[in-house]
Formats: sequence, structure tokens, C-alpha cells
Amino acid sequence: MQKSWDIAVVGLGAMGSAALYQLSRHPGRVLGIDSFTPPHDKGSSHGDTRITRQAIGEGRQYVPLAMRSREIWRSLERESGASLYIENGLLVFAREGKSRSDHGVADFLDQTVGAAVEFGIGHELLDQAALRRRFPQFRYTGDEVGYYEASGGYLRPEHCIAANLACAQLNGAELQLEQRVIAIEPGASGEGVILRCERDTIKASRVIVAAGAWMPRFLPDRVAGKLRRFRQTLHWFPLRGHPAPYAPERCPVFIRLSDAHSNMVYGFPAVNGPDGGLKVASEQFEEDCDPDTMERTVTAAETEKIWRMASQFLPLGTKPLKQTTCVYTVTPDFGFLIDRHPQFPQVILASACSGHGFKHSAAIGEILAELALGLTPQLDISPFAYARYGG
Repeated sequence: MQKSWDIAVVGLGAMGSAALYQLSRHPGRVLGIDSFTPPHDKGSSHGDTRITRQAIGEGRQYVPLAMRSREIWRSLERESGASLYIENGLLVFAREGKSRSDHGVADFLDQTVGAAVEFGIGHELLDQAALRRRFPQFRYTGDEVGYYEASGGYLRPEHCIAANLACAQLNGAELQLEQRVIAIEPGASGEGVILRCERDTIKASRVIVAAGAWMPRFLPDRVAGKLRRFRQTLHWFPLRGHPAPYAPERCPVFIRLSDAHSNMVYGFPAVNGPDGGLKVASEQFEEDCDPDTMERTVTAAETEKIWRMASQFLPLGTKPLKQTTCVYTVTPDFGFLIDRHPQFPQVILASACSGHGFKHSAAIGEILAELALGLTPQLDISPFAYARYGG
């Protein structure tokens, strides 16, 4: 049976759930579709916490997204009653003059500082003495410099997605979960879109595709081949010693940038109490994966590797309390893809997060809704155009 909708959203992770919420605030029949039951642990938007910051080292083009997202998270908190955005501060530190490229940016710390200055974002620059005085929770080699942003902190991704979907449903949006979309095709007359699903055929006037790691299946081969999926591991280690200095009110979210001896390591305070440990992670961009078949179990070698990197500056026990995996979908320039499909303008595309997308997802959801409703986005999305990938 073919059902018809004004707008359908395929994929209800960070960006898709945010788009559905924004669409539900406007008149029209809106449907959200997901292969699983979000929030879930199969994609990119899970694991208790995600970093949020206003000054973005990956480039100034992301700062308006982060700033607008902060406003939307606060509004969604009021509407849903959920705690989503915790401002406990962000510390980025690195060995002076020894950082390597992170997220495709060679001078990540300098770019972060430049963005803060340009957009008037409150921040502090810390030398070695100031780092030791302000943040004695961390061990230092003696040549670090740091950037502290009081408005930074962390988001609760599962709570954010659940709040988006709950509010969207209260506003009249409908969901089809555990529903896999096999193909997306233009309507017979060139108008509208046909979604071939496992259980149904669905027709919509317009479609937003925010399929995360499954995005390549909906793109032309020449562009799909440029999106790489990388399996990442997340680890929660117990603390050695007194836990009080690592409580969220005393310990910021942190990013230790890479150098010749270690990859970038990021982490969070003890957001689930002293018995929950500290979540730490790094990133790898060497081995591609398929989200449908990738190994979900974290190996002993992966555990030891991250422990060795993180224990250089944190007092961590060796046996993790829990672990999980997630997927980064990465473009060649570590940028986003937010645009209309070049052949089918009634299809709007949103991918890939490239490992730094969740903090921007609320604003991206708003942009996707504006595009689907035929409105001009309030924020500039030209840096995220499809054409730069040769499609």
C-alpha cells in the first residue's frame, strides 16, 4: 500500500531527529523513518556524551551552526523538560609547536582561538603555569599551552534524540521505526519522491536523507565512493585516587591534541558519578568499515592503546568499566554535505558529520527543515555544497 506524506525524513539520528522536530512545528504531514529504534547504538549518535563548543577549530564556517544549536538546545530543554546541554567548560591543550593535524586542520588550536576572537566567544589562553594552577587534574609534560571556553561542555546524545522525537510526535509527526529504506526514486511524473521500503512503498512531496553511515547507498557512485566510514571505539575507565576533582562541576570536557607520540585524545568528567569512570576516546582514519557488518566488540589491543595514550595525563585504572563502538562518516575535507540532490531537488541530503557533527545538529535540523519547506536557510550553507565533491 502506498502512503503519501508532505515531507519524509530518512534516518533519525542527530540530524534527522532534529529535522523532524523542526518540521513538526510547521503545518503538514511529516514522517520520520529509521532502520532501528532511535536512540540506538548502531550508528554515530550514542555513548552518553558528545563535546559541544562554540569556537570551532575545524573552521569558522561551523561557528554559526554551533551558536544557533546552543539556542535550540536550550529551547528544546524548556519544551521537553530534559537536561541536554551541560556547560561545564571545555579545555583544549597541546604541546606548544608540536601538534599534528586533527580533523584535517594543521593548526587546530590557533584556529580555535581565531574563531573565538572573531565571533566574540569568551575564552582564556593558558600557559603552562596557568594550566597547572587551573586544571591540576591533568598531568603535563611541561610545554603545553591551552584554550579554555566556559560556554563549552557536553551534550547527552541519546537524550537529545529522544527529546527531538518525543516533541515531534507531540506536534503531530509520525514515525515508522524498524523500517529499512531500500531505494529512493523520483516520482513517475518527476514530482515527489518514492521510498521503496522493506514493508511499504511511501510517497512524499519532499524527502530529507540523513542516513549517517548508510548515506552512500543513496548517493551516485562517484560521490558515495568519497564518503569513508571509520569504526571508532569509546572507553570508560575507572579513576585511581580521589574522584572529586573529576566531577563535572570541577573538571571540564577536554581535548588533548595530537603530537608526534600520541593521537588526539578527548574525554569527559565523571558525568555518571564516581562509579561511572571517565569516558575517553581517540580516533582512527586508516581502516574503513561497513556499518552493517563491522565488529562491535572492542578488542584488548584497542583498550590497551587508548589506555596508554590517556593514562599519560589522567590517573586511570587499566580495566574498563564499559566500552562501545560508533561510526564516523568522513568526507575528503572533513566537512559536511548539506545540499539538495543535484538531479532531484526534492531530495535534501545531510551527511557526513566527519567526526564533529553532533554539536551542530540542532541548527542543521533547522536548515534541513527550511530547505524542505522551500525557505532560504538563515545560515550560510555554501561551504557544505554537494558540488565540491564532483557530483
